[in-house]
Amino acid sequence: MITMRRFLSFLCALAVCTAASAGEAVFYRIRLDRNIDRAAQRMVVLGLEKASEVSADYVLLDIDTYGGAVDAADSIRSAILRHEGPVIAFVNMQAASAGALISIACDSIYMKTGGTIGAATVVDGGGRVMPDKYQSFMRGMMRSTAQAKGRDPRVAESMVDTANVLSLTPEEAMARGYCEGICESGADVARAVCGSGDFVIRNMEDDLTWVDRLVQFLLNPILQAIFLMMIIGGIYIEIRTPGVGLPLAIAVAGAVLYFSPLLVEQLAAYWEIMLFVAGLVLIALEIFVIPGFGVCGISGIIVVVLSLAFAMIDNSELFRLDGTFTLVPVIMPVSIVVISASLAIFGAVLIVRKLYATRSFDHIALRQSLDSAEGFTGVVSGLESLLGEPVVAFTDMRPSGKVKTTDGRIIEASLRFGGFASKGTTLKVLAAEQGRLYCEPLA
Repeated sequence: MITMRRFLSFLCALAVCTAASAGEAVFYRIRLDRNIDRAAQRMVVLGLEKASEVSADYVLLDIDTYGGAVDAADSIRSAILRHEGPVIAFVNMQAASAGALISIACDSIYMKTGGTIGAATVVDGGGRVMPDKYQSFMRGMMRSTAQAKGRDPRVAESMVDTANVLSLTPEEAMARGYCEGICESGADVARAVCGSGDFVIRNMEDDLTWVDRLVQFLLNPILQAIFLMMIIGGIYIEIRTPGVGLPLAIAVAGAVLYFSPLLVEQLAAYWEIMLFVAGLVLIALEIFVIPGFGVCGISGIIVVVLSLAFAMIDNSELFRLDGTFTLVPVIMPVSIVVISASLAIFGAVLIVRKLYATRSFDHIALRQSLDSAEGFTGVVSGLESLLGEPVVAFTDMRPSGKVKTTDGRIIEASLRFGGFASKGTTLKVLAAEQGRLYCEPLA
């Protein structure tokens, strides 16, 4: 995998060097025409890295989005601000909400005829305006980003105004210093920047390996939520049913699919996986070893949730460029984990209740009832009354087995002095300790 990436990077660098030797400026084009989420964040960050690897003269960020998650947008913004070369935003119709923040972080902005930029008010999943605490944070990000690029921070702040939110057309954006020109395509943008046709545009999609595409697909937030439900739901059903069956296999598959892309993209660290395993161990101890449900079980649940959430967080994004700590990258991962866990447990309860009474359940988990008629018994008390009484070996005694009393009870027993007694042999009870009888054959 690493060798293939290096080989492709070498080919890209070779192509760029060839273009540079011909006097052509190289534009590395990254498409951002989707909802801003974790997958979009990794795509832009990966594109900026590849642009640096091939020594591209410019990064052309082709934007057409209505926004998305604030934490992912903040991560993209930070990556753009840290990038050493010039980044050019081409608003290929819409740069709304989080898209506006990302556009303002670029060194220059070009817009397509009929496009808009702005409307960065923070809303929830249902489109409802969030409290002023969130708006204040977004206004601060918009101001600081605009100042970093020499733009009027008051215009950027107005895009978050809940009373009279600002959206700009290309002409209005040019008048306020938020657009360098109106272009109809990426080639027009490159021509406007270079002042001539001496340029070449490389598309990031051409440099992606099958591993990059697979990881990008698995990082989709919806799929990540499904994997979380597989993990938690599978563990819950496995605990609630006897034996080891399909639920455990589903949980393991969910864990592999969940952690693998995060490890490849270096979002998850090995200590986070170890933390996840430690949480499972705590839960298992609470269920199988410690009676009741207390500190150990609750601690295990908390540790599992934290490990799953930490695995989704890019730890480098917890600190802003000025060194201050921010919890914004934590909000979305924790929310996904908590919601997915709740849905998984709720769904698992329904599955167990609906399927347990059907034959289909036999293909999912082991179903076995431990009936006393078949010789299964728990710890029995009050066996002292059987001292000196005759019993019959219910199984072969080697020297332990089961005996049947005169009233039909089947009890664990052992031959006091060892040896062997075949099934049906009459024995005499010598002692009763901790729910077990100790016998000897009758002379």
